[in-house]
Amino acid sequence: MSDYLQTLSDGLASLNIELDAKTEARLIAYLELLIKWNKAYNLTAVRDPEQMVRRHLLDSLSVLPWIESGDYLDVGAGAGLPSIPLSIVYPGARFHAIDSNGKKTRFMQQAQIELGLDNFSVSCERVQQHRTDTVYRGILSRAFAAASDIVDWCQHLMGTDTQIMAMKAVIDDAELSQLPKPFKVVGLHPLRVPGLDETRQLLIIRNAGADARAQEDKTID
Repeated sequence: MSDYLQTLSDGLASLNIELDAKTEARLIAYLELLIKWNKAYNLTAVRDPEQMVRRHLLDSLSVLPWIESGDYLDVGAGAGLPSIPLSIVYPGARFHAIDSNGKKTRFMQQAQIELGLDNFSVSCERVQQHRTDTVYRGILSRAFAAASDIVDWCQHLMGTDTQIMAMKAVIDDAELSQLPKPFKVVGLHPLRVPGLDETRQLLIIRNAGADARAQEDKTID
């Protein structure tokens, strides 16, 4: 087994993620497609396959415990991270990825076709212009922007139960203090990425105003 295959296998075991051989093979197929396209299109600054496994595949899958069935939006998805690895291992959820970079969205479209991902879709646009009738369970972002900017750009897409799920490194009080009312942090979870001795956190934000209105509606009923 090549080094990066072993790195993936060991990392999945460390995350307590059990996959069948077909699913694990699709993760490897995505990785190899990313390696191939990265030579021409510079999709990611990470070049070493083993580091790609850690910093892209395992990092993306570290949020799997917080993913449930339903629809998710991945904003600033880049090469499809975290949405493509998540769509591979969690077919019960649907993921739509957005990025304004045409090269990156073309790569994601090719990955969707080659991997046969029926629960993944992509569009080339800025999230501020994204319009849909889909009610998202979660809006995912990975090292995308400050929390206040994510809220500002995505709040038109948030239903009563929608959560913003921001994967970030260091989060300080100053960043959180900039959140506009009535949005509030409802969860801050450390993420453990096998093989990386770096801080990773999942920041979960909800619209407290929508929660309050929903509670009032239940009381009236």
